[in-house]
Amino acid sequence: DKIMNVRHVIWASIVSTTISCQSVKKEYNSFDEYPVREDALTEMEYSPAETKFSLWAPTAEEVRVLLFESGNEGSASNTFPMEMGENGTWNISIKEDLKGKFYTFNVKVNGKWLGDTPGIMAKAVGVNGKRAAVLDLRSTDPEGWENDVRPPLKNYADITVYEMHHRDFSLDSVSGIQNKGKFLALTEQGTTSSSGEKTGIDHLKELGITHVHLLPSYDYASVDETKLDKAQYNWGYDPQNYNVPDGSYSTDPYKPDVRIREFKQMVQALHKAGIRVVLDVVYNHTFNTDESNFERTVPGYFYRQTKDGQWANGSGCGNETASDRAMMRKYMIESILYWINEYHIDGFRFDLMGIHDIETMNEIRAAIDKIDPSIFMYGEGWAASSPQLEADRLAMKANVEKMPRIAAFSDEMRDGLRGGWDDDTKGAFLVGEPGHEMSIKFGIVGAIEHPQVISDSVNYSKKPWALQPTQMISYVSCHDDMCLADRLKATMPDASVEELAALQKLAETFVFTSQGVPFIFAGDEMMRDKKGVHNSYNSPDSINTIDWKNKTAHKDVFEYVKGLIAMRKAHPAFRMGDADMVRRQLEFLPVENTNVVAFILKDNANGDSWKNIIVALNSRAEPVKLDIPSGKYTVICKDGKINMKGLGQVSGDELMVPARSAMIIHQIEGSKRINKDFVIQTKTHNTNGKDMEMVWEER
Repeated sequence: DKIMNVRHVIWASIVSTTISCQSVKKEYNSFDEYPVREDALTEMEYSPAETKFSLWAPTAEEVRVLLFESGNEGSASNTFPMEMGENGTWNISIKEDLKGKFYTFNVKVNGKWLGDTPGIMAKAVGVNGKRAAVLDLRSTDPEGWENDVRPPLKNYADITVYEMHHRDFSLDSVSGIQNKGKFLALTEQGTTSSSGEKTGIDHLKELGITHVHLLPSYDYASVDETKLDKAQYNWGYDPQNYNVPDGSYSTDPYKPDVRIREFKQMVQALHKAGIRVVLDVVYNHTFNTDESNFERTVPGYFYRQTKDGQWANGSGCGNETASDRAMMRKYMIESILYWINEYHIDGFRFDLMGIHDIETMNEIRAAIDKIDPSIFMYGEGWAASSPQLEADRLAMKANVEKMPRIAAFSDEMRDGLRGGWDDDTKGAFLVGEPGHEMSIKFGIVGAIEHPQVISDSVNYSKKPWALQPTQMISYVSCHDDMCLADRLKATMPDASVEELAALQKLAETFVFTSQGVPFIFAGDEMMRDKKGVHNSYNSPDSINTIDWKNKTAHKDVFEYVKGLIAMRKAHPAFRMGDADMVRRQLEFLPVENTNVVAFILKDNANGDSWKNIIVALNSRAEPVKLDIPSGKYTVICKDGKINMKGLGQVSGDELMVPARSAMIIHQIEGSKRINKDFVIQTKTHNTNGKDMEMVWEER
């Protein structure tokens, strides 16, 4: 060992002298002049014979790679100077078997060493992610990984998304899950609550969802992985290493291979259960700026700046990344493809997508399509504040029409149902506040242009922004803001449990009969609450953990949501997936009251076996009468119950819709067809409260 160390010192000294003679710092007048690395951004390539290190650092005067025996302790055992190569990339090849070692880079700019970094593209790290690890990734593949395949998906319209946080989902003491708060929680079969209800992955299968949306699962900074014996909580929207699973969700964060293998086991188990996996990605900002991996590699390049030279802050988290710059764009594309190829991820949700530029998002979509076009992309079509880029270049909701096959969340429908973000106590349609009907109709058609949706009366968007209904995420609740049960309690403080359950069911009926892609927050299917906390990103487990006893206490709500999902799966009229078809087949019925929305899915929309499906949604405290085309109908949904075989029959041209509930009926096979000349004329109210004539007819 002593001989080897002497050899390293002599060799390093020779190389260092050579580099110091050769290296000349390159000056650039703008970020556009920075060279673009042509090959992949891989920074460590291991083989038993040698390990190659490379780092893109075009403004560096010197770059070193440091080797360590531990992932978090001790000083470097060896330091090697790297050599400048093409396109601003520094390289070195160490011809030894370095497996099990840890490493960092250190970059010198303007005469200053910037500090250790695991690199921007680290794929394995030690505890807390400060040092990268030399690892053979193939050794992390679980048995049968090469045969892992995505569950089939014919159309984005067939998707149902379930958003969950690892700790929330499995930490409850009555969950019956052994690996609480870990990736492996989603690999356990046959788990039940103390009441005998299915939990964990069996619960997801029972509910019937198609996609699990995992809150950030990459290596994030706010949880100390060396102190997991103490309760720590964060959603994880504070990125540290984008391309490594977080250690706090593994059974041993000190061993780099464990978190990788266990994440893959989780994906494998979900795939075997018929469930696809969506990763929540947060490329718009990093946990810190000056000490971040990006800034310690190429200062200033990866973040946008204001005109006065300060860090731009469109994220509200202290910085915003510059997706419009060539190497940040390349980084995002390669990172996404890495998660697909290495971890078999099936979809991506982009946090604050509105900070990124349209060109980058479209290039990501194109790169994904070359692998598998069924992989789903969606994101938040907004930013925390105005980003430092022209509005027409940003991936905002208003620009979704420029990003085909990329979806965005519809806050129009969300806030039309439950009330706005800015006041938790102010409700909307669900609690009987009038004037939100058009915003809800906007969501029901999937944010597309529709002849019966009057854009001027929609709450936020004054024009349709989706080309296809599958570009709109339909939801009423997510991890942000109050969950649905808490919001209903805040806006109806005197309501009984029965009334709140009825409104919970009604809200989910809007979501799952919308032509957009339905999305449900974990636990909403059993009236989960978070003790009224609006922003629980770092609240204790007592606030965030799902109480699995709720599945027993609110079994009727669970069965109802399960029934909605099954109905949507079984009947393509609820998921047409085509804007022209929605415009032809979905017609809103005229109603005489506020806080009532009704529509018909005409004939056998999209080849459905049910004909002329009528969906009536009433948030009023009393029943309402609805004029419908004359005929005989089977009742599928009424009084908070769903049964696809039928709950009875109704006949005639009127329908009584019970208070605070949904009613769904469809025409009985062989009954009289709706007259093509059938016309209803009635007075209703627009969102400004003025009377207007509405005409419904079958065209």
